[in-house]
Amino acid sequence: MSTGKVVLGALAGLAAGAVLGILFAPDKGSDTRKKIANKGKDSIDGLKQKYQDAIDQISSRFESVKEKASDFYDDGKDLAAEAKRTASDAASAVK
Repeated sequence: MSTGKVVLGALAGLAAGAVLGILFAPDKGSDTRKKIANKGKDSIDGLKQKYQDAIDQISSRFESVKEKASDFYDDGKDLAAEAKRTASDAASAVK
């Protein structure tokens, strides 16, 4: 089972438990509706923060991979230039 499914299931269970807990609380209906609305807003804010954290982490990893790829490219260019010089020197020595 993927981590995303586990997290989604846990969040759904948490939300369902919170709603059921509020519904069975001995409060007036208007107070209960306010609590449900506040819990919903809190949950949405939490999900937005987790989404933003995931985006930041993905961006960070992308930048890291991009830098490594650039380093590999530069190393490859250096190796190719060195091989070309070596081949040129060998060709000059043969003449």
